[in-house]
Amino acid sequence: MGSRILILDYGSQFTQLIARRVREARVYSEIHPPTRSLEWIRAWQPTGIILSGGPSSVYDDDGPSADLALLDVAPVLGICYGMHLIAHLEGGKVAPGPREYGRAELEILAPDGLFGGFDESERVTVWMSHGDHVETPPSGYEVTARSSTVQVAGMRHRTRPVFGVQFHPEVAHTPRGGEVIANFLFEVCGAEPTWTAGAFIDEEIGKIRRQVGTSRVICGLSGGVDSSVAAALVHRAIGDQLTCIFVDTGLLRLHERDQVERTFRAHLGIDLITVDASDRFLTALAGVSEPEEKRRRIGHTFIDVFEDAADQAGHDARFLVQGTLYPDVIESVSPHGGPSATIKTHHNVGGLKPGMKFELVEPLRELFKDEVRQVGRELGLPEEIVGRHPFPGPGLAIRVLSDVTREKLDTLRHADAIYLEGIREAELYDDIWQAFAVLLPVKSVGVMGDFRTYANVVGLRAVTSRDGMTADWYPFPHDVLARISSRIINEVRGVNRVVYDVSSKPPATIEWE
Repeated sequence: MGSRILILDYGSQFTQLIARRVREARVYSEIHPPTRSLEWIRAWQPTGIILSGGPSSVYDDDGPSADLALLDVAPVLGICYGMHLIAHLEGGKVAPGPREYGRAELEILAPDGLFGGFDESERVTVWMSHGDHVETPPSGYEVTARSSTVQVAGMRHRTRPVFGVQFHPEVAHTPRGGEVIANFLFEVCGAEPTWTAGAFIDEEIGKIRRQVGTSRVICGLSGGVDSSVAAALVHRAIGDQLTCIFVDTGLLRLHERDQVERTFRAHLGIDLITVDASDRFLTALAGVSEPEEKRRRIGHTFIDVFEDAADQAGHDARFLVQGTLYPDVIESVSPHGGPSATIKTHHNVGGLKPGMKFELVEPLRELFKDEVRQVGRELGLPEEIVGRHPFPGPGLAIRVLSDVTREKLDTLRHADAIYLEGIREAELYDDIWQAFAVLLPVKSVGVMGDFRTYANVVGLRAVTSRDGMTADWYPFPHDVLARISSRIINEVRGVNRVVYDVSSKPPATIEWE
């Protein structure tokens, strides 16, 4: 077992970023709720422990806490609320104060440990987001950094590997935050940077073989990155025991079916069955506008199609491969308790149908999106698959912002293809995390030639992001947007207006539904 960092999530919006920064340093990390028992944590054998920030106060009646003995299990780094908790448990004083949110200037007082490589009295920019602060460190602790508003912006125990920082080293707004995290990982914890795509593949192949034995396995391919990499990884592990089923739902992008069949049959030699179930999905979606109900119906129909296709192919399949990613299994809301793994209903196969006959194989459930791409490249998947923008499991159904019909899907599919083609022609595709079109549930008045029109509105969305957890809208050159808009209006029948979404995440989400 290699080095691994346990992150206890006290409710910070940045907790996943902590895990990402640790993984970027090639050290494995996992996020768990603070309700994990001390016995469980000891059995997990962490190389180091990070206590995240959070919105609570250590004085809240129901505020999440920790066993004091946690500080002796492994080296500990407390961030924001995590630092307050360390101080509170150890007998220091945490005081309320005015809310501080934004950039601050940090003065380094102890240029070693977490701040190894910094200079004494050096001033660096950091990101603060807090109300409470540590007013008096516990006995045995010393102050390692301060700011103009917080006299204890960093602290450490004099003899034990226990550290705390008031700022957030995990966010991009703390330019040298990566150095702080690396110092904790390598200088304090003695971790080894062995978390790589190749090491993951080798370990996961063994897990897959132990799980499925000699049983038959099916994988539902969507054409997206996640299901494609999951299929390639499982195929590497069990070869001809795997049969992939590509379902043409009628909710796919233009030419999706041709690309999947070409890649998986011709290039990878994987047993592939293609099922045209577009009528079945459109019937299931008839008259449905509510997004969650769309997801549920699509998910259940997927399972039905898988079962029927497997039966017709003569395969007595016991396992179903699903491309679940790590953000899908992290508990998203409750730092106070509850299960540590919840699966979003829209992920890949959608809502899992109660009583389905398959057991799940989820080889990517430990990975973030960019790690999945690295694994895909290591497995030899072509860049046209690995480098694709994310595409939701329910497909275009959740980009038609009303009830779903074949006519609406064809309109959206055509507009979306023109949009992506325009981005590629401008050589901007790889600069963008995700770009897509949506068909809005409104019509607008327009004029084409000498005729008044009353037609559809298409919305365009493009964002930049590191991992999809936060995102900024992409600032297209105006001439590129103008060309794309003109083509859509001229070439897509029934569209007379194009708008561009300039919302960031948060407060918006990337998808509209």
